Amino acid sequence: MMSAEKDSRPANGGSSEQRERALLDRIAARDSAAMKELYLLYHRRLARFLMRLTTRYELAEEIINDTFWVVWQHAGDFRGASRVSTWILGIAYRRGLKTLRYAGPPPSDADVEAAAGTEEPAQQEELNEWLDVALQRLPLEQRTVIELAYHVGHSCEEIATIMQCPVNTVKTRMFHARRKLKGILTNLAGPD
Repeated sequence: MMSAEKDSRPANGGSSEQRERALLDRIAARDSAAMKELYLLYHRRLARFLMRLTTRYELAEEIINDTFWVVWQHAGDFRGASRVSTWILGIAYRRGLKTLRYAGPPPSDADVEAAAGTEEPAQQEELNEWLDVALQRLPLEQRTVIELAYHVGHSCEEIATIMQCPVNTVKTRMFHARRKLKGILTNLAGPD
């Protein structure tokens, strides 16, 4: 379930991180080519992450644009206390929460199940659909820690930085999310 982003990072985390920090330095100097390059590096990752928070594509795109506007405005404020990816995902998470507050209620269970499809897919595809349905039923904070850990590949410490909460809160949310997921998936699977 790990995403390609984690697997594509250099083993030492150095060259990719150095490149992203150099891009931030150029963005702070108002280099629009650097902004475009950073945007292209992160758009897909942010889109995947945000589509797990909201199933509405237009909201995810709005949040991505807001995120990069903040990056453009505050690139010079980045002090290197975290990885660039942690900083950007933190911005996206906070912008996402703000946008979702004003976007209306989340989709109902019926909407989520309908989005998952009604055909008989192959077993792995069916499991993926069940997982998507189950994740949508989790509270936003629990769903976010699962997404950041398993799909984006961040550590508990990095998630705590992104979500601006203690590491123990992240671990607690992870524990409760896993427990709820197990129950939801068991119900979706139905009786044997």
